[in-house]
Amino acid sequence: MSGWVLGVIGGSGVYDIDGLEDARWETIESTFGEPSDQVLTGRLGHVRLVFLPRHGRGHKLPPTDVNARANIDILKRAGCTDILSLSAVGSLREALAPGDFVVVDQFIDRTFAREKSFFGPGLTAHVSMAQPVCPRISAMAAAAGRAAGARMIEGGCYLAMEGPQFSTQAESALYRSWGCDVIGMTNMPEAKLAREAELPYASVAMVTDYDCWHEEFAHVDVASILAIMSGNAGKARELVRHLALSLPATRSPSPIDTCLDGALITAPSARDPAAVARLSAIAGRALKGNPA
Repeated sequence: MSGWVLGVIGGSGVYDIDGLEDARWETIESTFGEPSDQVLTGRLGHVRLVFLPRHGRGHKLPPTDVNARANIDILKRAGCTDILSLSAVGSLREALAPGDFVVVDQFIDRTFAREKSFFGPGLTAHVSMAQPVCPRISAMAAAAGRAAGARMIEGGCYLAMEGPQFSTQAESALYRSWGCDVIGMTNMPEAKLAREAELPYASVAMVTDYDCWHEEFAHVDVASILAIMSGNAGKARELVRHLALSLPATRSPSPIDTCLDGALITAPSARDPAAVARLSAIAGRALKGNPA
């Protein structure tokens, strides 16, 4: 049993967290390059919180240029035990209206220009992504969102596109035919990397528009997104506050905490020492249990 350290990745419109005790911005270096920004650390009740703005303060980074590996790496180095992702999305369903919050439980990854794994030549691993989010932190995030006054929908498939352009009508229709519920540009490979880092991950997707499939609504544009985003951001901050204050005083283990135990495939004698050193934060626990 141990305490919670909640990592929060803020998406479009969420660039800081209000009400943190002992709040300060800190620089954490990663062996995977430059992260999006410094992290804002502090406490909400008994929970230590580590906040990272996904696009950097001021929204400096487009989706493709977000270094998700460095972002997850520094959250791991900061001691995070669990991650809550907040992100703006388009709706692919009539019932999911702008302003709704969807607690995602599945993904389809259509990104193609991003580094998607911490592992590679010299140290190979294959983690399961059958259930890509943590049900425990997802359920608690849904309850926290309702307490914050948001309309919460539990369960939904997130289509991750490369961007930065929005979809064509043909693409939007295709994704709807696949059974996808929301579309965004940032949760992949972020969710995959969180799993490789043994960090339980939950995704709250904040709907801003109907993409471009809906005949009765104007096609998505930045101006309309920003208008909805402003209201979503306030509820998102309240969701984080309610979630932190609702977490139990002690954190019981999750199966995700040790998922690398069955995922490392490279024989200890064949591991590249440089790769092992690079993965000291991400896979250090598992590597110590199975040293070269």
